[in-house]
Amino acid sequence: MHIRDIFKEHGTTFSFEFFPPKTDPGAEELFANIKDLEPLKPSFVSVTYGAGGSTRELTNDLVVRIKTTTTLDPMPHLTCVCHDTAEIDRVLHRYAQAGIGNIVTLRGDVPRDLGAGVNPWKSFRFAKELVEHISRFNASGVHPDSRGFGIGVAGYPEGHPETPNRMVEMDLLKAKVDAGADFIVTQLFFDNRDFYDFRSRCELSGIRVPIIAGIMPVTSMAGMRRMADLALGARFPAPLIRAMNRTGGADEAVRRVGVHWATEQCRDLLEHQVAGLHFYTLNRSTATREIYATLGVTDSRMLGQ
Repeated sequence: MHIRDIFKEHGTTFSFEFFPPKTDPGAEELFANIKDLEPLKPSFVSVTYGAGGSTRELTNDLVVRIKTTTTLDPMPHLTCVCHDTAEIDRVLHRYAQAGIGNIVTLRGDVPRDLGAGVNPWKSFRFAKELVEHISRFNASGVHPDSRGFGIGVAGYPEGHPETPNRMVEMDLLKAKVDAGADFIVTQLFFDNRDFYDFRSRCELSGIRVPIIAGIMPVTSMAGMRRMADLALGARFPAPLIRAMNRTGGADEAVRRVGVHWATEQCRDLLEHQVAGLHFYTLNRSTATREIYATLGVTDSRMLGQ
């Protein structure tokens, strides 16, 4: 289903993100976990994309399998790094034939093990260029939906780590939207004020597409530190750190604090008419299920109503 239709049906979207393991047995286990989410009726589930080929085929296979054997609506990531135009087109044709409705486009991170002197940017250097290419693919009429793929791009409420000038950052984001992006999914954040400020700056910049908020519940102290690395500098508000310190590091207490914090984030975001909630699950859905239940939602189409 095209993202525009998803927003019409669900009002406020509720979605999960997963990353494909690097082995076939791991992919099988993840598929079973994803299928268990069907009763929650999420608006969509997204699947990340490994740089340099590390999990690309597993991503492609998993996305098509979800589409063809479950009622879930998969939304794959697609990156610029280490891809030439022909490779991108092969992926797009496969997804179009499978009836995949939407793609999240990203620049991608250069693989750490990429050989010296190897250029990771074969055909596309920036996400904007990939958005432009998919927009041209959409215009070709290959996709069964006359609109082609719905296109998502990334946004950064706390600022992009490589673009300290926030005005330039908004110019670059608007360029992606002007190139054909239909929606924005944000990086994780822990202070809703950052999201509201980001949303307001998007509006002031003339960006009118829906903005989905990225949420990641803290479930361990080690995980909290990893989040800062994954998000390239996530800012943890002092009240959250203070609450974590009171747990003394006890695993279950830390998890309860993290789930409570994320739940209150979601409750406040819903009250402020957020377009959607996107949960970075790290392939574990327990915390997200608890938040879902606490919010009193049995079907994502009820969110925001």
